[in-house]
Amino acid sequence: MTNEMIDLPVRRLGLAEPGDAALTRSIAVEAPVSIEVGGIGYAVMMATPADLEDYAVGFAIGEGLVDTADQIGRIDTHPIEGGWALRIWLPPERNAIALDRARKRVSESSCGLCGIENIEEVLRPLPPVTACIGTDRAAIAAALAALRDHQPLGRATGAVHAAAFCSPAGAILLAREDVGRHNALDKLIGAMARAGTDPASGFILLSARCSYELVEKTVRAGCPMLVTISAPTSLAAERAVQAGLTLVALARTDSALVVSDPQGMIA
Repeated sequence: MTNEMIDLPVRRLGLAEPGDAALTRSIAVEAPVSIEVGGIGYAVMMATPADLEDYAVGFAIGEGLVDTADQIGRIDTHPIEGGWALRIWLPPERNAIALDRARKRVSESSCGLCGIENIEEVLRPLPPVTACIGTDRAAIAAALAALRDHQPLGRATGAVHAAAFCSPAGAILLAREDVGRHNALDKLIGAMARAGTDPASGFILLSARCSYELVEKTVRAGCPMLVTISAPTSLAAERAVQAGLTLVALARTDSALVVSDPQGMIA
């Protein structure tokens, strides 16, 4: 067993083709991750307990607790009974922000709505996208073709999402995986922040349905373009247009849908 996957004895049941068999199947680990900020319980997320320091940084940035990785004092990860503890330590001025946010949180999930008290707060304006890259359809195709090579856990289990940061030419520079698509993106954003990779210098590729939270995380990270292999929701499309994010959805080997490209970045 690793932090990422376990081997599970299963029985293959022949349906369209015969061939029952006893097999061992690798399956992705999903575990509760208790997130504490400044010693205060903040959230419990269901996640793959790997790359947890990247996850901590990306989560803190996405929550608005910090703007950059160097604003985090220390990150501790510990296995605990039934799951993992992820402890984020912030300087006093940032701890005050975390405490106020923790007081407002009324439920714990990866839905992106925890602690939000009214619809107006959900729909608050996003910071406008100001970055611009020059890219094209060949770059999108190249990134899609290379994504599988950056999904070792996905190849082994078939049960996780991947988030990748790509150069304008379509080369995958960083990738992270998780059972949750939000978590995978948080891990990627955290990894980029820790490595000093500028989100404005490329685009993000996700092996997931494009929900509004993924659009918001991309915009708040400062990345100008998001590509997803599945369709967007209505709110994801609306928020992308409002923020000026270039959004490409249903990106497959044969075609893709350009939902929004206000700066004309895709040649």
